[in-house]
Amino acid sequence: MKKFLIIEDEILIQQSLKKLLERRGFEIDVSASGKQAIEFILNHDYDRIICDLMLQDISGFDVIEESKKKYRPKEISSKFIIMTAYNSPQVLNRANSYQCRLLNKPFDDLEQALKIMVE
Repeated sequence: MKKFLIIEDEILIQQSLKKLLERRGFEIDVSASGKQAIEFILNHDYDRIICDLMLQDISGFDVIEESKKKYRPKEISSKFIIMTAYNSPQVLNRANSYQCRLLNKPFDDLEQALKIMVE
């Protein structure tokens, strides 16, 4: 069974994604805190990490940077999906520098967003 980590501080989004992905047969851990998420990443193995950029304590980019202690850049680009409501050129450029997939919130098409998450 594939294991995912959802890093999202908006609890409604976090719990909705958790339920939808669990129904598709995935094991899901969740974190509303970037610092807690880093501990999860360093101490567990995940097939996919779905990470919001704007968290209450640190940014999603900080989470990715700390993940470099465990993962090589190619692994980061394949494991991480960045979610954000902020799609400024600076954000897009930085996301592209990690070669991670990017999902804009709110999702225009939930089924398409879920498909991207599980591919």
